[in-house]
Amino acid sequence: MSTQPHVLVVEDEPAIREILAYNLEAEGCRVSTAADGEEALLLVAEDTPDVIVLDWMLPRVTGIEVCRRLKMDTATRSVAIIMLSARTEEIDRVRGLETGADDYVTKPYSMSEMMARVRSQLRRVRPTSVGQVLAYDDILLDAETHRVTRNGASLKLGPTEFRLLSTLMEKPGRVWSRDQLLDRVWGRDIYVDTRTVDVHVGRLRKVLTAGGGGDPVRTVRGAGYALG
Repeated sequence: MSTQPHVLVVEDEPAIREILAYNLEAEGCRVSTAADGEEALLLVAEDTPDVIVLDWMLPRVTGIEVCRRLKMDTATRSVAIIMLSARTEEIDRVRGLETGADDYVTKPYSMSEMMARVRSQLRRVRPTSVGQVLAYDDILLDAETHRVTRNGASLKLGPTEFRLLSTLMEKPGRVWSRDQLLDRVWGRDIYVDTRTVDVHVGRLRKVLTAGGGGDPVRTVRGAGYALG
């Protein structure tokens, strides 16, 4: 499902890679895997994840270099990176965080701790994927109960409009292109014309403004849509 949070696991040891993927899928995540840094960069370019679990010591391109490149690129800067390393020295932890890693976990680690770290990063980068209530102005969206209210009044949204609104509410002010919204709301494996996005944005606007409130969805000419 396109609403699943997407986690990329980059680990050169197959057994560790598989157990991380298994546990993340059990948490409800969509999981991609890479065995080296070069493969990881290619996968991110094809399908940007929400969180990357990234081993420091990797063949071809090291984890620290992968982290540095992704955090320097405006297209991938907001991806949360959890760096894994057997290096326990404080100087290594500092280096990892200064390169842009959002968290640093030393090996060996417990799987329950790792899942908690992933959930923590998902709450930050993609709140609706972990059941939080989102608020923007007088609009409230409860991801768990699939309820939306505006100024206290309940709104009836179809599933597509709900996913569209939740995506826009995750990062108010961010401009989403039609292609990005198609990937997030409909999914990469489904062919939908970009004009379909305009139709559903129109439907969403109609519901949001039915009670007399202003239109919070902004059209950015030549770019896409944003909330506020």
